[in-house]
Amino acid sequence: MNSLILPPYLNEGDKVAIVSPSSKIDKSFLKGAKKRLESWGLKVITGKYAGASSGRYAGTIKQRLKDFQESMDDPEIKAILCSRGGYGAIHLIEKLDFTLFREHPKWVIGFSDITALHNLIQFNGFASLHAPMARHLTVEPEDDPCTLHLKNILSGKLPEYCNRRHVLNKLGTARGVLRGGNMAVFHGLRGTPYDIPAEGTILFIEDVSERPHAIERMMYNLKLGGVLEKLSGLIIGQFTEFEEDRSLGKVLYAALADLVQEYDYPVCFNFPVGHVTNNLPLINGAEVEFTVGKKSVELKFIC
Repeated sequence: MNSLILPPYLNEGDKVAIVSPSSKIDKSFLKGAKKRLESWGLKVITGKYAGASSGRYAGTIKQRLKDFQESMDDPEIKAILCSRGGYGAIHLIEKLDFTLFREHPKWVIGFSDITALHNLIQFNGFASLHAPMARHLTVEPEDDPCTLHLKNILSGKLPEYCNRRHVLNKLGTARGVLRGGNMAVFHGLRGTPYDIPAEGTILFIEDVSERPHAIERMMYNLKLGGVLEKLSGLIIGQFTEFEEDRSLGKVLYAALADLVQEYDYPVCFNFPVGHVTNNLPLINGAEVEFTVGKKSVELKFIC
């Protein structure tokens, strides 16, 4: 089991960059996120092209790359908040240079399409933060639990999550390296150097606007590719914005439960991670202890 290098935690007065490596964003969310981060005592730099537009994207590939690379290279920037997901991060994967990042690692924050960047960062040996982005920081109140968890993690106060049981859960306790994110995005990186390694991994998955049969197909890919059998645990999060049309003959969670019933590691369903308001920040690449009990599910960061 190899947990990854955690970037340094942040102190008051540290610099944070907001960039848009994927789809374009309403500029009001850039302003809202800047205001929220500044309320935490941080200095915020907004990328030159964070509010740009080129078709569906937040600027051209060259513009998005420039913003992200400059943020990676700046030794004074301690964290990079990706403004939103959507689609487009894949364009940057082979173009980003980690030479200076390795000298001054920093937290990269985001989810959804940002899963591609999380995989890239893990490939280079560092942990990152699967967490809410600009819209959430703008529209949710100051005392929103996920916002506070993000703030605390950045300052080095790691949470212990405890969630309610689900009838389909498989009981057990495991230690492993937490990895995962948006299922369709990391599925698109299967068979590449940026694929998620299975051995010793506690995998978490979520998705949005994917029909049940598409999710099942991706899970079969993980099964037939030998990934599922090598995991140490599985966290099944939120699958949202689709019609539960029973095309599989059963609801999605039940179909996924059938797929993993043969494995002896703990599995939980309905974990609060995904395209929902209650989207708990998770450290991609951290060692965790994962316990699925009769009454609750607990996730504890060991790092």
